[in-house]
Amino acid sequence: MGLKDDLIEAKAQSALAAGANHNDIDTSAGSAIEVESELIKEAIVDFLTKCEFRITQLNANVVLEDFNIPSQQADILPTVVSTDIPYPGGAPSPPVNVPLTGGRNGVITKTIDVNKAGGTTGILDSTGYVYIGGDPDSQDGFDVNTLDGIRDFTRVELFREDIEDLL
Repeated sequence: MGLKDDLIEAKAQSALAAGANHNDIDTSAGSAIEVESELIKEAIVDFLTKCEFRITQLNANVVLEDFNIPSQQADILPTVVSTDIPYPGGAPSPPVNVPLTGGRNGVITKTIDVNKAGGTTGILDSTGYVYIGGDPDSQDGFDVNTLDGIRDFTRVELFREDIEDLL
């Protein structure tokens, strides 16, 4: 049954309660009860589509799509030595302390570039949460992966003061 059928049934039950004979109640197409129920149904639908509903509670997981961090400076200990400088005559080179230049102590990390499909440095595996209403403090405080979770952690409300001009 739908809204219109429910309205027709309510009108028929009301007529019976008022003392009408069951055989005298006409609910067929085009009857007064059917026409009035159609008009009431359309008025309700029109009213609801003009209303502004507000989200008053929403807890949801966030999927980060891209995550880029620019190059980062790094510290290097003064005891680090380089073995990349060739010794004269091609002989094996002993470790040599080399003064480093550029950046902080001469070391800069690579750019971190990850996304959910796999960036140049890996696949992004990150979660978080958004909320409207009370902060759940952690995404462990809610689960919106089930119908019950969606019902428990999502709420949309209609405030009377928002619709006074529609009443």
